[in-house]
Amino acid sequence: MSHQLPDVQASQPDVTVGLSQVGVTGVEKLVKLDRNGQCPIVLMAEFEVFVDLPSGRKGIDMSRNMQVIDETLEAAVSEPSYRVEEVCGDVAERLLEKHDYTSTAEVRMEADYVTREETPASGLGTQNTATIIAGAVATENGTREEIGARVTGMTVCPCSQGMSESRARETLAGLGVDDEITEAFLDKVPQPGHSQRGHATLTITSDGSPDVDLRDVIDVARDAMSARIYNLAKRPDEDHMTYHAHANAKFVEDCVRSLAESVVEEFGHLDDDTVIHMKQSNDESIHQHNAHAERELSLKALRSEVGLGR
Repeated sequence: MSHQLPDVQASQPDVTVGLSQVGVTGVEKLVKLDRNGQCPIVLMAEFEVFVDLPSGRKGIDMSRNMQVIDETLEAAVSEPSYRVEEVCGDVAERLLEKHDYTSTAEVRMEADYVTREETPASGLGTQNTATIIAGAVATENGTREEIGARVTGMTVCPCSQGMSESRARETLAGLGVDDEITEAFLDKVPQPGHSQRGHATLTITSDGSPDVDLRDVIDVARDAMSARIYNLAKRPDEDHMTYHAHANAKFVEDCVRSLAESVVEEFGHLDDDTVIHMKQSNDESIHQHNAHAERELSLKALRSEVGLGR
């Protein structure tokens, strides 16, 4: 003899307060992205999935969320030419369809993305790892999708370097070197400054899928710091990275502004209401704290600010 199980989630809660995000986090799934005949990209991705919950409902249908994720990701594996942000958009839209009590569904995803490259001086083959950041928010008005990346690089402190230059000028003057030769030397040989491992994050959000190539986003983020770094580095490569980083010293604020300038140059074709999120965090080498700078704004506003700066 069977009996009907009560739908506890649909009952009224003791405290009738609505919630903006209810769902699951830490969901790991294998995602295969087709590339039109090229070798596919296989990602071990971690998802977060949320819907909003009205004040009169005790809980969401958690098992239904998991079913939608499984169904959509399985479909993504079998479909050609998928973009990760479109996978997120599909999941968000299906969530909205299957939960008649929600008005917003949100999906976020992160995954490590490995590309092949050559070291800057010795030309040896190596790999670079970036973290893909993708997401989507679906409402009755449509779906906005996000694509971006978090990358690691190297920065050098301009303030520390300025103090080293001052010491070098005094030392060279004491050795009888004239000012013209001193300035020529300092122009050719960047002085030491304390360095940091930097983490640049750039994401782009628009109606539908942003018209950008993920590899271009990664390149813009890597080049916003003082120098790129590489998993493999022979001594000539170490010298190359050290020299170029010190020749291009940047504060954490400078890195975000470099991101801003490059976004306008590289992605100027995007619509005005595209949202740009730029973030830089540096692991300080001579302090116990870290440095951080961040900005989020529309591409229209960013164009205006970069134009004024120029």
